[in-house]
Amino acid sequence: MNITQALGECLAKWKQISNLDFRLLNLEHHVFFSTYDYEDTLPESISSAAVETSESPEDPAVPEVPGSFQYLLSDFQIRNESVVHFPDLSLYKIMENELFSYILIIRGLTPDTASVGELAVCQVESLLTAYAQKNDKNFFMQKLLLGGYVPVELYNRARALHISVSTRRAVFLVETKQKKDETALATVRSIFSSRTRDFITSINDTGIIIVRELSAGDDYDIIYETAQMLVDMLNMEAMTPAWISYGNIAAELGQLSNAFQEARTALEIGKIFYSDSNVFPYNRLGIGRLIYQLPIPVCEMFMQEVFHGDSPDSIDEETLNIIRTFFENNLNLSETSRHLYVHRNTLVYRMEKLQKRYGLDIRTFEDALTFKLAMMVSDYIKHPREHLL
Repeated sequence: MNITQALGECLAKWKQISNLDFRLLNLEHHVFFSTYDYEDTLPESISSAAVETSESPEDPAVPEVPGSFQYLLSDFQIRNESVVHFPDLSLYKIMENELFSYILIIRGLTPDTASVGELAVCQVESLLTAYAQKNDKNFFMQKLLLGGYVPVELYNRARALHISVSTRRAVFLVETKQKKDETALATVRSIFSSRTRDFITSINDTGIIIVRELSAGDDYDIIYETAQMLVDMLNMEAMTPAWISYGNIAAELGQLSNAFQEARTALEIGKIFYSDSNVFPYNRLGIGRLIYQLPIPVCEMFMQEVFHGDSPDSIDEETLNIIRTFFENNLNLSETSRHLYVHRNTLVYRMEKLQKRYGLDIRTFEDALTFKLAMMVSDYIKHPREHLL
C-alpha cells in the first residue's frame, strides 16, 4: 500500500466515525483524497470570506485575488496559524519534516469538529512521518549494500533511523526470469509482512533483495530452509520459477555489504554450474567456486589439453545423459544400467568409445574427475561474459 492509499483509508475512516467530509491537497492545489465532490476545491463560503478579507486595507501583504486558491494559501501562511475556521468548514495545516506541505479541509459542523480535526491531523502527519522514515531506511539499506558508507557515517545514520547495529542478519537475493516482476515482489512482501525489522528492497530491475534479521538460534540450515520456502511460495503463489542465493551470516550491520556481494557471487556461480538447483548458498558452492576464480585463458588451455581441440558440445545428448547418471551413481555401472534401463554392455561400449575419442576412461576415478572438471569449465567458458561479476 502506497502513501496515497494509506491516507485515503485513514480519512475514509474518519468520515465514517464523524460524519464529516474530508479533503487533502498539497500546496499546488493537487487533491490526494476527497470524500466529497466539488469542481473547485474551494466552495463559495471560502471565496466570500476571501473577498471580505481582501477588502481590508490594513493587510496589504495579502494578494488581492478574491476566491483563488493562491489567495487562500497566502492568507493561511501569513496568519501563521495551524487552523482557520469558516462558517461550514475548517482548514488545517499538515506539516511534513517541519514544513507546511498539505492542507486538510474538513467540511461540516458538529460539536466535535475541532477535536476530530486535531486528531485527523495527528494521524495524517504520523502516516507521512512513518512513510518518509520507511523510504529513508530503504535508501539507507540500498546504499549500505553497495558499500556506500564509511564506518562512522554508517553507525550514525543507523542510530538516527533506529536500526540495530549488532543484530545478526542474512542477505537473500531473489531472481526471476521476468524483469520487474511485480507479482513476485508482492508475494515476497506478503511472506515477510509480519516481520517489521526485515528489509525488502532492490538495486536494479533483475532481482529482489531480502535482508532478514536472525534469531539467536538461527543457523545456516534455517537459512537454507527459508530460501527453499521462498522458492516454493514463488512457484505456487506467483507462478514463476526463481533462483535464490544467500551469503554468509552478517554478525553486524557493517558486514551486510560483504554478505550481499557473496549472495551475488553465489547466484552467478549457481546458475553456471548447478543449473538443476534453485537455491545457491555461498558456503556450499564446492568446485564451482574454484573454477569461477580461474582466468579464462587458463580454462581454455585446460580444455585444449583434455579435448585436444575438439568441442565437448559435439558429444550427443544421450551419451551426456549416460555420463551424468554414471557420476550421480558414484561410477557404479550396475546402478547406472538400472536407472537408465540400458544393458550394462551398452554402457561399457559407450564409455570405451568415449575413451578412444578423448583418451579418458571415466570408469576410473582420476579420468572421471578430469572429465567432470572439464565439463564444468566448458560451462564456465560458454557463460556470457557480461554476466560475470
